[in-house]
Amino acid sequence: MEKKDDKNLQELVIHGEVYKTYFTKKYENRKKWEKPNDKRIVSYIPGTIKQINIKENSLVKKDEPLLVLIAMKMENTIFAPFDGKIKTINIKAGDRISKGHLMIEFE
Repeated sequence: MEKKDDKNLQELVIHGEVYKTYFTKKYENRKKWEKPNDKRIVSYIPGTIKQINIKENSLVKKDEPLLVLIAMKMENTIFAPFDGKIKTINIKAGDRISKGHLMIEFE
């Protein structure tokens, strides 16, 4: 059996414990995690836009309902995460959207 090169040995820290391992090519080529942008509302599940309760350039308050997304036969109301002004709306009622679709952007 072929011995792997020790220079490829990586340290991995999980809950304060240090482990030494080799990363697979799949792991090394994965999409890296990025901190979500709070000013962008993206869909976390695919679905259909039932209704939009806001307009561009309108001021919204925290917990105000922005839109209704139908997914898996359920209506999901999306609320404003904070007070702010709507910059762009990238959807319209009846649109079928995929996971990760940018729906609304705040200023």
